[in-house]
Amino acid sequence: MYGKYIKIGIVVLLVALAVYQFIIGNIGFGILLVLLAGFPVLFIFKNEYNLLALIFMKRGKFITAEKVLLKVKHPEAMPKSQEAYYYFLRGGLEAQKRQMRESERFYKRALATGLRMPTDQAMAKLNLAVGSISRRRKREAQIYLQEVKKLDKYKMLDEQVKMLKEQMKRI
Repeated sequence: MYGKYIKIGIVVLLVALAVYQFIIGNIGFGILLVLLAGFPVLFIFKNEYNLLALIFMKRGKFITAEKVLLKVKHPEAMPKSQEAYYYFLRGGLEAQKRQMRESERFYKRALATGLRMPTDQAMAKLNLAVGSISRRRKREAQIYLQEVKKLDKYKMLDEQVKMLKEQMKRI
C-alpha cells in the first residue's frame, strides 16, 4: 500500500529536480531526470514483480519466476488488473509443475478478479478446459472451449482447441 505513495514521491522529487536543472541551465541532466522519472510511473501502473516473472517465464526460467512471484505477500493490495495478472501467472506456473487443482484455482481467481485482455481470458479458459478434461468433465470442458472460441479473435489457439476436442472424443 505504501509502495505506491513512495513511487509517487520519487516521481515528484525527480520532476522537481529536473525543473531545477532546466532553470539553472543543465538541459541534458534535466532531460535525464525526466526520463528516469518514467520508470517509477511505469511501476505505479504495472507491478514490477509481475513484469519480472513474465520475463523469466518467457525465457523458460520457471523456478526463478516462481521465486519472484512468491515475494508478493499481499496480491490483494495491488490494483485489480495487476492482481488478476498475478493470479494468471501463478496459474501458469502451477500448470507447468502439473499441479492442475492449484492451477485451476488460480485461473478461476484471475478470471473472477478481471483479466483485461481477451486473449489472456481465452488462455485461462483453455487451461481450465484442460483441467476439466483431465477430471473427465466433458460438459464443463465443452463450455470452456466454446468460450475460448468466442474470445480468440486472432485464431491463435485454434490448434490447441482442436487437440482438446480430439481428446474429448476419447472420454
